[in-house]
Amino acid sequence: MDFSFIRNHRLKNQQLTETKFSEPEKLVSHFGAMQAQDYAMAKWAIGLRTEKTEKEIEEAINQGKIIRTHILRPTWHFVAAEDIHWMLELTAPSLKKLITSAAVKMGLEDSLNVYNKKLQKLLSSNNHLTREEIMLELDIKTGINNISPVIIMMNAELEGIVCNGIMRGKKFTYALLEERVKTDSKISKEEALAKLAGKYFKSHGPATIQDFSWWSGLSLTNSRLALESIKSELSSFQIENNTYWFYEVSISNKNESLVHLLPAFDEFLISYKDRTASIALEHQPLAFTKNGIFNPVIVINGKVEGTWKRSIKKETVKIELKPINSFDKKTTELIMNKAKMYGDFLGLKIEIA
Repeated sequence: MDFSFIRNHRLKNQQLTETKFSEPEKLVSHFGAMQAQDYAMAKWAIGLRTEKTEKEIEEAINQGKIIRTHILRPTWHFVAAEDIHWMLELTAPSLKKLITSAAVKMGLEDSLNVYNKKLQKLLSSNNHLTREEIMLELDIKTGINNISPVIIMMNAELEGIVCNGIMRGKKFTYALLEERVKTDSKISKEEALAKLAGKYFKSHGPATIQDFSWWSGLSLTNSRLALESIKSELSSFQIENNTYWFYEVSISNKNESLVHLLPAFDEFLISYKDRTASIALEHQPLAFTKNGIFNPVIVINGKVEGTWKRSIKKETVKIELKPINSFDKKTTELIMNKAKMYGDFLGLKIEIA
C-alpha cells in the first residue's frame, strides 16, 4: 500500500470519482458534516459532488434539509437535518468548554442563560433575524473588537437553541432549531460515537485515528472508543508506522486523468490531520496557511497541483489558475471543462485567466 492507494480510495469515498448522491442533504449526511465557514465555497463542495446548482443547494438549506451551525471543531459546518440532534449532543460538550472559557474572560458566563431565554422569545414563531438585529434587541454592541455576539450565538447553537435561518438576500439569519428540525429520539453516547466514526471512515477513509480525532474534535480517548466499536467492519494497512482504516470499495483501474477544482476548505484536504498523501510538505503553504486558511486547489489524480481563485462579475466568473508546474494541453482542456462546470453551477459564463 502507498499514498496512491490512499488517494484513489479517498477520491471514491469523497464522491469525487463518481457520486452516489443527487440530493444535497444525502451527500452531507454521507460526510457526517462538511466545513462551511466560506458559505459560497461550501455550496460548491456540495455542487461538484451532486451536479446540483447553487440555487438548488441554497433551496435545500433554506428548507432546513441542511443546517449550517457550529458542530465540530469551533467553526461552521453543514450537517443534514436528520443528523443534527444526535451529533450536537455528542460533540457540543467539548466545544462548550471553549465557549465557557471565553465567556468567563469577558464576564459573560452568568448572562448566557438569560440571553438564551431571550433568544427563544425573539425567534419564536419562525421569526428569523440577522445577528445584528438580534444584538440590537439584546442591547449588545457590535463591532470588530467585540466578540460578545459571537460567544452569545455560538453558545446558543451548542445548546441546541438556534441554528441558521432562511437567507435574506446575502444576509444570514438565525432561527430556533426546534422549529427548523423535528427532535429525534435520543441515542446513547456509544451509539453516537459508532455512528460518527462510521460516517467518517466511509466518506473519508483511508484515514488514521489522529485524522478522525482532528476532524471530529473528539478526544483521542473517545476517538479510540468510536473506532473500536466499528473496527470489525474495517480494513487497515500501515505506512510509516501509521495505521489507516477504511471500508473496502471497488476502485476503477481505468488509466485516466481525474481533474477537480476543489473549493476552499474542502473536505478532501481539511478533514485530515496529516495531508501529505495529497500534497507534498513543500507545497502545503500554497494550499493552506499556518492559521488555518485553506485556498481553492487544483487536484489531479488526488494530488494538489496548484491553486485557483475566482472573481464574480454580473454575467461572468473569472477563474485564475496558479499551477505548481505548467499543465500540458490535455490537462488544460480537462481543467477548462471543470471550470465550465463551476460556471454552470453559478449560472454564469466563465473566463479563464
